[in-house]
Amino acid sequence: MCDTQIIRKSDETWFAKNSDREPGEAQVVCYIPPVCADRSAEVATTYIRIPQVPDRHGMILSKPAWIWGAEMGVNDCGVVIGNEAVFSRLVDKEGQALLGMDLLRLGLERGASARRALEVITGLLQAHGQGGAAGYRNKSFRYDNSFIIADSAEAWVLETAGRHWVAKRVERIAAISNALSIGESFDLCSDGLTDFATVAGYYRGSGSFHFARAFDTRFMKYMGRARERRLSSLKSLAAIERPSLAVMAAGLRRHHRDGGHFAACSNRDICMHAGGIARPSQTCGSMIVRLKSGLAPQVWVTGTSAPCLSLFQPVDFSTDSGVIFLLDGDPRQSPWLRFEQVHRRALRDRAFCARLRQDRDRVEQQIIAAMAEGAGIGTASEMAQDWHRRWRDRAGEGQARYRWYSAYDRFWKRLDLDAQ
Repeated sequence: MCDTQIIRKSDETWFAKNSDREPGEAQVVCYIPPVCADRSAEVATTYIRIPQVPDRHGMILSKPAWIWGAEMGVNDCGVVIGNEAVFSRLVDKEGQALLGMDLLRLGLERGASARRALEVITGLLQAHGQGGAAGYRNKSFRYDNSFIIADSAEAWVLETAGRHWVAKRVERIAAISNALSIGESFDLCSDGLTDFATVAGYYRGSGSFHFARAFDTRFMKYMGRARERRLSSLKSLAAIERPSLAVMAAGLRRHHRDGGHFAACSNRDICMHAGGIARPSQTCGSMIVRLKSGLAPQVWVTGTSAPCLSLFQPVDFSTDSGVIFLLDGDPRQSPWLRFEQVHRRALRDRAFCARLRQDRDRVEQQIIAAMAEGAGIGTASEMAQDWHRRWRDRAGEGQARYRWYSAYDRFWKRLDLDAQ
């Protein structure tokens, strides 16, 4: 499960996404440098090889460590993309093709504008299809994809079912969760879409064609509370008068019911906390991007689980950002894995959690103020790394306490044992 949001104001665009994956699935933030005149004939994506292109844009990606593609990212041309799992009637349950995360990375490395990235993704989708095991442990977990694709001038929602797709231009706000949302109104679509839907029996051929009604399924949409999460995102976006890092971060940190223990969280939460078979997803990484005409993208990432417990820090297209690792970096040394001890201590220790959040807010405000006064990425990275070091030390103090009678505590205890 995931949530992706966008708001457009004047000549700027704000993008925000929580990447919900399996708990314990390391997500790394990495910088991929631009490439010119590459002579490679093919590129190996997660499961298949496809023709390579000689020139590619530099990218900042947030990605599961084991996957070639990414959950979200931004390129050096100022194009940002986030994807969502959707469970259409056409999900390939057996084959291997391009994962939605592969399509996202390919769109960023080959697209210099939002419209061009959309064309790259749809062209590759129709040429190679989408599919393959997308789960870290659960290899039966497969899905199709939706995307928000944006630059400073325009933004699109792209939704897919198998090799078919529709795209709708975003005027002011948009949000996607884990269900198809585009109905009768769209600006672009795949060739032969309605004919295919008619022959397949998904559309009767009379009346307005409704993409979501034709191709969406019900069970995962209902269990994952995708509709409620999307409506919650749209409501919060509509209330924003002046977007900022603090405002967008608050949106990604929202729970359906604030003030309770994490065991009481639900699939309605934007900030997702795993809690068992009915709530298997955990927010494993978050990203916020500001795109403004004439300026380099401003990018903030957590690089860690649970934005409600994590620090957003700025990163840029260099290796000066401490949270960023090149792809040949060792995932075992990533900030994500090092923060897991802090994250899991906060899940079971309310006092620790409260102190962590209070100190996080203080340091985050200091980083924002420092950047506004002209401090560089290196300074912000040092401030963030100091905060991470202090809380890793504090998380190691004392012993883990699990309530034997709590199914939630037993779930996390089993994950702790598996990680040893």
